[in-house]
Amino acid sequence: MSAPIKTPAAETLPRPAGLAGLASDWASDQRTFKNVSWGKAMMWIFLLSDTFVFGCFLLAYMAARMSTTVPWPNPSEVFALEIGGTHMPLILIAIMTFVLISSSGTMAMAVNCGYRRDRRKTAILMLVTALFGATFVGMQAFEWSKLISEGVRPWGNPWGAAQFGSSFFMITGFHGTHVTIGVIFLLIVARKVWRGDYDTERRGFFTSRKGRYEIVEITGLYWHFVDLVWVFIFAFFYLW
Repeated sequence: MSAPIKTPAAETLPRPAGLAGLASDWASDQRTFKNVSWGKAMMWIFLLSDTFVFGCFLLAYMAARMSTTVPWPNPSEVFALEIGGTHMPLILIAIMTFVLISSSGTMAMAVNCGYRRDRRKTAILMLVTALFGATFVGMQAFEWSKLISEGVRPWGNPWGAAQFGSSFFMITGFHGTHVTIGVIFLLIVARKVWRGDYDTERRGFFTSRKGRYEIVEITGLYWHFVDLVWVFIFAFFYLW
């Protein structure tokens, strides 16, 4: 007669009830996001959902622009500045784009330094990235104030199709909000890196396991996404 099959101890434990049981079942599934941390997986899911939102905004902008019978304002003229008596089309937008793309470089270096456990360089590079982001938001605020003073409103503008104002404020405002949130997140994580929270496993928000600087990479994923979205906004809104 064969010996009775022994049940593993884990299977004899009572299953938690309610939401705790659901969370326990989901967390124990080793096939879900195998070899990928939950933090990174959830960030990718968030970025995927945000891609759909930005995609809908840009598609709505293109539909409005192609369907309107009123001439669309010329971006080269609307976003031009007079500097030293010289008319310079899109100069502010070009500087904003350069600043934001440069911040992707400093963020990538911060991630590299983070995985090499160089706390000082990681924190400094994240602060530089946050400075670039804050500069971008400041220039965007200047751009908004300039257009508002010239009569641009969500329901109209002095140069043509009324949809221009609503498209501009909706798309750039939504993106600017993302950049602002990213700057705040960068400052929080940079402070924790500088204090050594990820080495001492100090309790608090956004503190991961001891010795893990993965939160820097997760922050970088968000920041690179924001930069990439701006490339599409720049191409569709300012160059078209």
